[in-house]
Amino acid sequence: MSPSRELVLGGGRVILADRVLTPGWVAVSGEQIEALGSGPPPPSASVVDCDGLWLVPGFVDMHVHGGGGASFASDDMHEIARAAEFQRAHGATSVIASLVSAPLDALEHQLAALASCADAGLIAGVHLEGPWLSPVRCGAHDPRFLRAPDAGEVRKLLEAGRGCIRMVTLAPELPGALEAIRAITAHGAVAAIGHTDADYAQTRVAIEAGARVATHLFNAMRPLHHREPGAVLGVLEDRRVTLEIIADGLHVHDGLLRWLVASAGAERIALITDAISATGAGDGDYALGGQRVVVRHGEARLAVDQSTLAGSTLTMAAAVRHGVAKLGLEVESAARMASQVPARALGLGGAGTLRVGGRADLVLLDDAATLHGTLWRGEWVGEPPRATR
Repeated sequence: MSPSRELVLGGGRVILADRVLTPGWVAVSGEQIEALGSGPPPPSASVVDCDGLWLVPGFVDMHVHGGGGASFASDDMHEIARAAEFQRAHGATSVIASLVSAPLDALEHQLAALASCADAGLIAGVHLEGPWLSPVRCGAHDPRFLRAPDAGEVRKLLEAGRGCIRMVTLAPELPGALEAIRAITAHGAVAAIGHTDADYAQTRVAIEAGARVATHLFNAMRPLHHREPGAVLGVLEDRRVTLEIIADGLHVHDGLLRWLVASAGAERIALITDAISATGAGDGDYALGGQRVVVRHGEARLAVDQSTLAGSTLTMAAAVRHGVAKLGLEVESAARMASQVPARALGLGGAGTLRVGGRADLVLLDDAATLHGTLWRGEWVGEPPRATR
């Protein structure tokens, strides 16, 4: 007797790790994908007709600070849960909660709460963006909290994460940075190059030491120059490095992003949001790592220096939609840049692909990459898309 199927999504185009089923179907039982295939869907008591839609792995936001008025930089598990819920409603079924630079004791308290949320499955891990960043390229990070990495401090924060830290961004030119990169990778996390004034040679040495991600490429790093190409070329020419981009038309010019996709390849590029608590909460005054942030017309900038961007108000659904509309990406490519690429970069084996036995996290998109529904652990986030039959 065939196993019971609680939900079947059929008639759409199903994006798998290495191919697209056109048409295809996905059968969900509980929190898992029970079966999938091409052609007509099997009979089921509950079928969602996905004709004209793409069935895409749930998005993985590997760099996000909050959303819906809530911040991940909190020791309040309820606030952390609200931020994660907001991002799920916009397609990010796996979020890596990002922390900005702060005093060591504050980071330890935040990590304790985030580790509990990771244990509960509310987030997929934590990203430490600092405090080991360059004061020359600090961006919206409070320069008072920046410092060179100390071996004991690095070990203390990694242990405070109780195994939930997935990525650490640091500036490789700082004293002690190479030792920190080796310690981070030995701990099982990914070392990322970002908020850095490193030159080309320093960047290459950091990659050889184990760094494998470029944090929001082009932003908060030495610009590309024909006599000193800096970190930009250093990460671009090494295919071991995954390249984060904020595709909102503001952080990086769309023309440059189109060039990046053509030259580096979509398989190396991870769409991120770098979203702050203001995302989805409207214009107004907010805080980020102790800094006052002003959001006007959806643009987040430091109040003391409004030439400095302070994260974004982007969602993963909007980033994918922007990639299709403005960067000329196919839905398949944009979807993989938002799911498979970041999951692979961070070693998130349970995310980023649709497979039998995998978690039933997926999103439904139309040809313009507009979000039509999100399934998280086999349950619809919000109202189900269309009527079932």
